[in-house]
Amino acid sequence: MVGLPALPDIGAAVDRVLATAQNGLEVLRFGGFDTGTEPAPYTVVETEKMFRLRRYFPGTPTDGPQIVLVPPMMVSANVYDVTDLNGAVSILHRHGITPWVIDFGSPDSEEGGMERDLADHVVAVSRAIDLIIEATGHDVHLAGYSQGGMFAYQTAAYRRSAGIASLITFGSPVDVLAALPLGLPANLVVPGAELLADKVFNRLWVPGWMARAGFQLVDPVKTARSRVDFLRKLHDRDALLPREDQRRFIEAEGWVAWSGPAVAELLRQFVVHNRMMSGGFVINGDLVTLTEITCPILAFIGEADDIGQPLAVRGIVQAAPVADVYESRVPVGHFGLVVGSTAGGHTWPTTSEWVLWQSGKGDRPPLVEEMSENLDPNGTGVSISSRITHGLGSMTDAGAGVSRELMSLASSLQRTSRAVAQESVRTVPRLLRLGQIQSGTRISLGKLMSENCKRAAASELFLFENRVLTHAQVNARIDNVVAGLIDCGVRPGVHVGVLMETRPSALVVVAALSRLGAVAVLLAADGDIPEMLRLGECSIVITDPNHLDAAAKHTDRVLVLGGGSAEARAIHAADGRTIIDMEEIDPDEVRIPSWYRRDPGLAGDLAFILFTRAGGNLAPWPVTNHRFAMSAFGAASAAGLTDRDTVYCLPPLHHASGLLTTLGATVVGRSRIALSERIDAETFAAEVHRYGVTVVSYTWSMLRQVVRSEDFQINQYNPIRLFIGSGMPSGLWAEVLEGFPRARVLEFFATADGSAILANVSGDKVGSMGQALPETNPVEVAAFDVDAGRLDIDDSGFVRKAGVGEVGLLMAKARQRFETSTTVLRDVFAERDRWEVSGHLFQRDANGDLWFFGSVESVIRSTAGPIYIPPIEFALSQVRGVDQVAVYGVGEPGHEVAVAAVTTRRRGERPESLTVSALRIGLGALPAQERPHLIWVVDEIPVSDSYRPLAARFARMGLPRPGARVWYRDLDGGYRRYTRNVAVEGNWA
Repeated sequence: MVGLPALPDIGAAVDRVLATAQNGLEVLRFGGFDTGTEPAPYTVVETEKMFRLRRYFPGTPTDGPQIVLVPPMMVSANVYDVTDLNGAVSILHRHGITPWVIDFGSPDSEEGGMERDLADHVVAVSRAIDLIIEATGHDVHLAGYSQGGMFAYQTAAYRRSAGIASLITFGSPVDVLAALPLGLPANLVVPGAELLADKVFNRLWVPGWMARAGFQLVDPVKTARSRVDFLRKLHDRDALLPREDQRRFIEAEGWVAWSGPAVAELLRQFVVHNRMMSGGFVINGDLVTLTEITCPILAFIGEADDIGQPLAVRGIVQAAPVADVYESRVPVGHFGLVVGSTAGGHTWPTTSEWVLWQSGKGDRPPLVEEMSENLDPNGTGVSISSRITHGLGSMTDAGAGVSRELMSLASSLQRTSRAVAQESVRTVPRLLRLGQIQSGTRISLGKLMSENCKRAAASELFLFENRVLTHAQVNARIDNVVAGLIDCGVRPGVHVGVLMETRPSALVVVAALSRLGAVAVLLAADGDIPEMLRLGECSIVITDPNHLDAAAKHTDRVLVLGGGSAEARAIHAADGRTIIDMEEIDPDEVRIPSWYRRDPGLAGDLAFILFTRAGGNLAPWPVTNHRFAMSAFGAASAAGLTDRDTVYCLPPLHHASGLLTTLGATVVGRSRIALSERIDAETFAAEVHRYGVTVVSYTWSMLRQVVRSEDFQINQYNPIRLFIGSGMPSGLWAEVLEGFPRARVLEFFATADGSAILANVSGDKVGSMGQALPETNPVEVAAFDVDAGRLDIDDSGFVRKAGVGEVGLLMAKARQRFETSTTVLRDVFAERDRWEVSGHLFQRDANGDLWFFGSVESVIRSTAGPIYIPPIEFALSQVRGVDQVAVYGVGEPGHEVAVAAVTTRRRGERPESLTVSALRIGLGALPAQERPHLIWVVDEIPVSDSYRPLAARFARMGLPRPGARVWYRDLDGGYRRYTRNVAVEGNWA
């Protein structure tokens, strides 16, 4: 018998409809169901402008471990007590831990809340820690969710971990650009974040409803699915009640407003500049880096977290290399890390066990493991399998994940072309501006700094001794110094000597002279100051207190500016000399004359005078504003400098690397300038991280004191990407690349008059000077007879161009008639061409790169032919055991003896030894007749204050005496101990 179909249960359907209507009405009227749960008890123990400090379960003793929980800016402090039994504070309390919560309130309802910045939050957390320590006598375990965890990291770094027993974070990104939310590419997000920070959030704030909407839009599929599930179960109150507190928190109650300045600073410092990784972020005027965190760290990672992606969270293991870093993986998304059943069963019990373990009251939690440093640089951090495994993978969601990972793959394949395109965006405008400069164009150092101040007055410019000076502050200081200079009688065009250490005051003085239209004559403290003053035609010197005595000894008019010791600050006038302390001049009382015009410098005007030596004689090196601009714009373009860079300015300003390729390029790139009082391994390692240094400038052997020091240790994940400068010995160059494998060396070369500017932009040829920078003067190597000292003329009557591998004379095409200060030849390679003669010898390789062979005057003229100094220094500096090299000639031209003085490295207290075979192999690439006749191991080679090895003292001593530390070149080009007089053998004299 066939059964009849079952009739629908009409009564049950009606009950379901009525229940849905009744429950829906309650949700509409009250925002949700009354679950009957009560929040955990707490008392507010301190109320300050930025926060209220809650102590939960106030009736219990505080002799156990203390933990303070930090919420994100946009989430209510109640996030740690959303559910009755599974809330964070309740679980922690049940484990004998006293929970404290920082409540920032909602900025839109707090006095001054909408003016809060990021630093205010960090300082507030630090203040709360002090209050808890004062009240309990115990160090504090500091924990934070999402951005609250970022606050925790920043606070620990700000305090150098003082008073912090351990750090615990939940889904808190550190290497933000490694894995942005939703797998978005950094090259798209960073420009947008920068625009929002500079143009939007400095004027607007984010209300709570917008913060909620933004969070939900991160995962719209999950949000929609949750709402559909809620509506489908609306008839079943009992089924909805367990998750009702959580739903109401996410849908309505859990969100607070963001203040605009805080959001802007968050975007600028930790997205655009990614300074959680690089260091150098500013909190309350102090420079901070996560490398100074020393307390243990536990980071909870959501395996399906699209906001705090695993790769971004794991950046802490690189950013805090000194700390012991652990992780605990949780199979949830971002919000599920701290709220919900998984948080109640995994996150908070594990947190409690961690706190007890760190307090010596338990074992290491089973769900905690050491975080690995072997991170996948190509992954987004959230795999498709994680989404599907943990219930987040509807077809739409999985499809989105596949798309993102495919986009990541395509992005990886196109990384090179994208980098080239990005570089073009930065460099093309600079090069176009450089190419448009004419003799009457207004351009100068002062004008460039004025332009930067208009663009970003509040951005940091100088970093020095843990102090931070903004563009606005520096600009105001420059204007004040200009007023002081005017009061002291300095006018446009006057030559003023500058004898100062590389400190902010020195950079301000040089910029102030430029703004006034005067000429800065850069003096070297270890140089011939009277001769420099004569050649520079200056009778006024500006100095700092430390150089006051040296300046007053050589001139009658001295202006003193900048700080110094109390003794150095004692300004006095004696013997008819005029000494003026410019710090005593009130700029507001100075009457500015009608002739003053701000930043009047034209491209053709003389801006600076540096000094160089030609043929052993001191010679002035005049630098016009155009020459300065060529070097500054060219170097900034070659180095790819932007406002995301912090440049460690180590060279003295009187050296071209300090003035042109460091100060000039940094100003053009609108980068931050970090200065240091000393150069040693410990200071270097500390300041690189504290300042967030991305580019290091150098001269000659300066970095030897760092990389060859036995005390040198630096985090392998340091932010340095580039070294820029000139004169680095090739052996040291190779060691720098070995010690900083993620960085490259950008070596510059400029002729004394600045007509030719070369750079090894590719950085793949150690020792090469590269090629001429774009938009600077084209260069050519002319065939040159070194013995006769004249150019080689071909059959057509023009100068022959040197072939590949042939040493010739570097010449720069003369395009700017208004500033040529050297010999200019016409009709050189073709009719009507004009070329400036550099006086420097170069060799061009098959790729068109240039290699330096010294100046014409420096060639050692032996009986067997010319011997070039740079190739010898290049070869010997790479010999194992050799530290420094200085090569010089002894005797009359045509009979000179080439001597290479070398120092050896030390292993502990003992110097390394050199062997004959090592010397021969090291010099093997040179023809025998171009090797040094004598190699002399000396105890020390003196260096200038720009760290250039000096051979003059050895040259004055003549030939070294025979001994165990001297080798001579035999007839076969090998080396033997120079233990007897071998001159009679005729092989080197």
